[in-house]
Amino acid sequence: MTEQYKQQFPEQGGAATMDPGVLRRWLTSKMMTRMSSEPAQNRARVKAERRRQKFGSPHTIEYFHQVYDGYSHLAVQLLAKIQVRYNVELRCHLVSESLGANLPEPQLLSKLSCYDANQIASHYGLEAPKKLNNNSETTASPLCIAQAESILAGFSNEDFITHGATVNAALWRDDHKGLQQLSQQFGEATKEQTAEAIQAGNDRRAQLKHYSGAMFFYGDEWYWGVDRLYHLEKRLGELGLDSTPGQPLLAPRKNIVNGPLNASNSAALSRQLTLVIYPSLRSPYTAVAFDQSVKLANDLDVKLQLRPVLPMVMRGVPATMEKGKYILFDTGREARAAGVPFGPCADPIGEPTRRAYSLYPWAEEQGKAVEFVSAFLRCAWVDAINTNTNKGMQEVVERAGLNWSIAKKLIGQSGWEAVIEENRQAMYELGLWGVPSYQLLDEHNHTVLALWGQDRLWLVSKLIQEQLKRLAEN
Repeated sequence: MTEQYKQQFPEQGGAATMDPGVLRRWLTSKMMTRMSSEPAQNRARVKAERRRQKFGSPHTIEYFHQVYDGYSHLAVQLLAKIQVRYNVELRCHLVSESLGANLPEPQLLSKLSCYDANQIASHYGLEAPKKLNNNSETTASPLCIAQAESILAGFSNEDFITHGATVNAALWRDDHKGLQQLSQQFGEATKEQTAEAIQAGNDRRAQLKHYSGAMFFYGDEWYWGVDRLYHLEKRLGELGLDSTPGQPLLAPRKNIVNGPLNASNSAALSRQLTLVIYPSLRSPYTAVAFDQSVKLANDLDVKLQLRPVLPMVMRGVPATMEKGKYILFDTGREARAAGVPFGPCADPIGEPTRRAYSLYPWAEEQGKAVEFVSAFLRCAWVDAINTNTNKGMQEVVERAGLNWSIAKKLIGQSGWEAVIEENRQAMYELGLWGVPSYQLLDEHNHTVLALWGQDRLWLVSKLIQEQLKRLAEN
């Protein structure tokens, strides 16, 4: 790695260290494997249920609502339906944006949550928040945000469940008059009372060791917004708490559906589209989604472009232990739902990733870029192969169909940093910073869709098929 790159992205230390020692790397890998495993999840669930029974506590879901957050806007619309269908107590908390290391890009996240929520709302039968204006800024005024918070802070728990979505809808319409009418109907908290309510919600969230809005908490397990609600619904069903078992879930898991390419010239049409993937070699979510993403591009016969980036902590994005634990747990849970392997792990942070990226230009020249990334992710995140050794890297290289005798002479060469940094900047220009991120380009190389996360692969598939239909009709 060049000296300039080291200065740009210095070692952060702590939970965000990029070059742990041998022992720490080994211990971290063991912890990653355990946190993401199904036995650990099942043990935690059994323990939580035994504790609940011991104290005679009701089945309780806690919901954390961030007013001006697109994901919370979708989640709040499901509260009343959750309470009607499931035999649980639902407790609502008002929270603010979590600043600091757990939320390194708050402005980007605010825009993304609105854009993303608009993309997925209709697929869940929900009302979307207001779309972004031409300046990519959300449209609600600070006055309306404050009004909405004060109304929600003044609500009883039952009113929050029943009417919270109505308040949020008025907020996203920037409907000052509508919020005033709601205030007259329900009353509102004072400025001081609102601040106290938000602080109490923040404190409770911190006590339970999380940091985001739109979060559901049940039995020592977190569920993020509509995207993870299906995990919670299935768990409640297994506990016999579903009053209408056998009926479709309120927020079912979205699966990738690839329709047949019916047009006789479908291949020619599909090759006009390009799917760009921004992967990272140290990303658990990338490890789960990469092969599925490549398969999607192949199945629909669109052009595929890889633009790999450095892991977050290797490009100056801070990290905390609580965030890392949640990501590992959630990745394991998502992998099992998708039917893809994950774990045991051998953490490739730091030198293993740099060694791999020093070989990436060569792999790309050999037409093996996809195979190389896939092999590395599989070795590190499924087969627990130590990619920090020549033996481990040889396994990666040979699995990718490349020549180890050539590769071992190229490991450690510089020159890859500029391209990897260029990819990072391109990703940020799209308003994205996490991985894997996806960008769909049309026949004119214009961006049709740019979204973050393996959660959105189903939507990428739908958009590709919509673009193919448009091309066929033109």
